[in-house]
Amino acid sequence: MYIPRHFKASDEVAQEFLSHIESGHVVSNSEKGLISTLIPLIYNKETNAFLGHIAKQNDQASLATNQEALLISMLNETYISPNWYASKAEHHKVVPTWDYMLIHAYGELVIHNDADWILKQVTRLTNRFEKDQPKPWSIEQAPGDYVEGQIRAIVGIELKLSRIEVSFKMSQNKSEADLGGVIAGLTKAGKSAIAAEIEKLGRK
Repeated sequence: MYIPRHFKASDEVAQEFLSHIESGHVVSNSEKGLISTLIPLIYNKETNAFLGHIAKQNDQASLATNQEALLISMLNETYISPNWYASKAEHHKVVPTWDYMLIHAYGELVIHNDADWILKQVTRLTNRFEKDQPKPWSIEQAPGDYVEGQIRAIVGIELKLSRIEVSFKMSQNKSEADLGGVIAGLTKAGKSAIAAEIEKLGRK
């Protein structure tokens, strides 16, 4: 991935970013060429791997294990209007752009068919996304035979990371005035969460 120096995340920040990933495109190679699936994910810090699952009928489920794959995931992406830049009023030398927090994670792709492994993975994934619900749902609430049938219909995905590339393009290369305009513009557009991230990264 091309990463200009303004947008390169430190190793510490890049590692921290892994735990915030919630989904991504897992890209691998097949006899038909490249193949990709968007799946929800959870990062296992102890094994330095992303865990997920896909339908057994998905072509990626039949791939030979132990091949290199690529995970592409993005957070806080947004359009940036040139109208938000203070410098527009000065010289009009501004253009639209796109801000984002992006990761390319490479590693060994392992396909798991073991039912116990898959159940443990989907339970962990479900618990992660349910924890903020008023009344969190758990797998134990579904009938056992129904859960068993669902588990038989999927395979587990494990991406054992070997390297990562992280780019935080969040207006760090803009002047203080232009950065303030971007933050104000996003806030007015109802994107205050992204505005806060841009303020944190852009004003370091």
